[in-house]
Amino acid sequence: MKKLVFTLTLLLFSSGVFQKGVFAQSIEDKVRSADAYAQEVIKRFGGPGMAIAIVKDDKVVLAKGYGTRELGKDAPVDENTVFAIASNSKAFTTASLAILVDEGKISWDDKVSKYLTDFRLYDPWVTSELTIRDLVTHRVGLDTFSGDLLWYETTYSPDEILRRVRYLKPVSGFRTTFGYQNLMFIAAGKVIEKVSGRNWCDFVTERILKPLDMRHTVCSVSNLPENAAFPHNESGGKLRVLHRGNVDGAYSAAALNSSVSDLAKWIRLQLGGGLFEDKRIFSAARGWEMHQPYLAQQISEPAFRANPTRHFSGVGLGWFVYDYYGRKIINHSGGLDGMLSYTVLIPEENAGFVVLTNSESPAFAVMMSKIRDLLVNAPERDLIGEAADRLARQKAAAEDEIRKQDAARKTNTKTSLPLNDYAGTYRDTMYGDITISQENGRLVMRFLPAPSFVADLEHWQYDTFVIKWRPSVAYNFPRGFVTFTIDRNGRPEELKIDQPNNDFWFYELSPRRVQ
Repeated sequence: MKKLVFTLTLLLFSSGVFQKGVFAQSIEDKVRSADAYAQEVIKRFGGPGMAIAIVKDDKVVLAKGYGTRELGKDAPVDENTVFAIASNSKAFTTASLAILVDEGKISWDDKVSKYLTDFRLYDPWVTSELTIRDLVTHRVGLDTFSGDLLWYETTYSPDEILRRVRYLKPVSGFRTTFGYQNLMFIAAGKVIEKVSGRNWCDFVTERILKPLDMRHTVCSVSNLPENAAFPHNESGGKLRVLHRGNVDGAYSAAALNSSVSDLAKWIRLQLGGGLFEDKRIFSAARGWEMHQPYLAQQISEPAFRANPTRHFSGVGLGWFVYDYYGRKIINHSGGLDGMLSYTVLIPEENAGFVVLTNSESPAFAVMMSKIRDLLVNAPERDLIGEAADRLARQKAAAEDEIRKQDAARKTNTKTSLPLNDYAGTYRDTMYGDITISQENGRLVMRFLPAPSFVADLEHWQYDTFVIKWRPSVAYNFPRGFVTFTIDRNGRPEELKIDQPNNDFWFYELSPRRVQ
């Protein structure tokens, strides 16, 4: 779902047609347009729920909910309904660091080893040179989403997750290439704890949430209020209600849950350069720093031709920045199972907004683009139609892939061994143990660090099995495979997990049999 966020964002940024002659509307007209469009979006993509807040000139001009908190229930979304905001949590972590910088307790360019003496990356030199700024700018050399299986649905603590980071191999040079990193934000949370002497949640609550009166915002799904949305996604072509995923292990990267009424206050703070209703949370200098690019992201030639108003894109401190129709846009998105969201700031318009949804449809990205376009007076586009066309193409591509797999399958083959011989414990140094057992005549795979990760294995061909994830797995994985490699003594020695998806890299795992 995280890659879905990036993909939809990129497409919506680059697919517009540059036009002239757009006439500015009043803010009241823009709000009415956004409100009407939100209702269209909910209807077109089937909800189930969404909430929006828009801030203009330090005033909340729209804060409203649409649809329902849970499919099939009479539970309307309102401006106080709490959603998981996922990676929008990262800006709260950098704001917390900014507060510590203001107090002279840290510098952005302090070495991480000064505070986290046991933290190690794969390369000892990178470990020694790594700074706090590196942690929050996605430039440490790891692949995008590398290692995210360590926190996704696992029982690992943040400390245990960080201990295992040392086994992740880099894919690019240090400070040379963008690689979106949740694990480094977990480390940033640990820096906050080490310096402040308080846990991350307590620090964020006392120094940010309480001064802003963000009374609906919580740090974990374990203490959600009653007025909280349930996540949803599609499985087998039908929308389903999901369990609320526990991401406490990724706390400072993704754990916050909030409402649009609360996040409107957060937007006012950001646009106010750290000042909210005469309360100084962080200095204007720190606010400026967080909104600057520290790593350039390339804009392809086709993307520029599609949108010639966009000239740069970069990584800020907990934010992303780019230009659009002559305006600087500061934004971040969030994606967890069944919950997608956006926070956007447009300083030159003294405006910002947030979109929260409880599904994995394009609704969040469509509404982000619509409100952004209204606020900068961009040409009108059929965003709903564009998104629907992309969904149709993606569905067709997925169906074509299934047909190719079916055609390539070698039928009437047998396994090399009796099923029970594949049973055992397979260990990956970075991730931990995966067990294979025989139950009721079939093999069952369990990821021990993630109790909900259970799959039945159905024979496909030779020593390859199709993965059939059980309903306890919230992620809507496409068809995947497990292949057992057999050693020279005819004994299974390793699992090869081929599970295509856009978020969690099973290819980073090399589980070898230990018993």
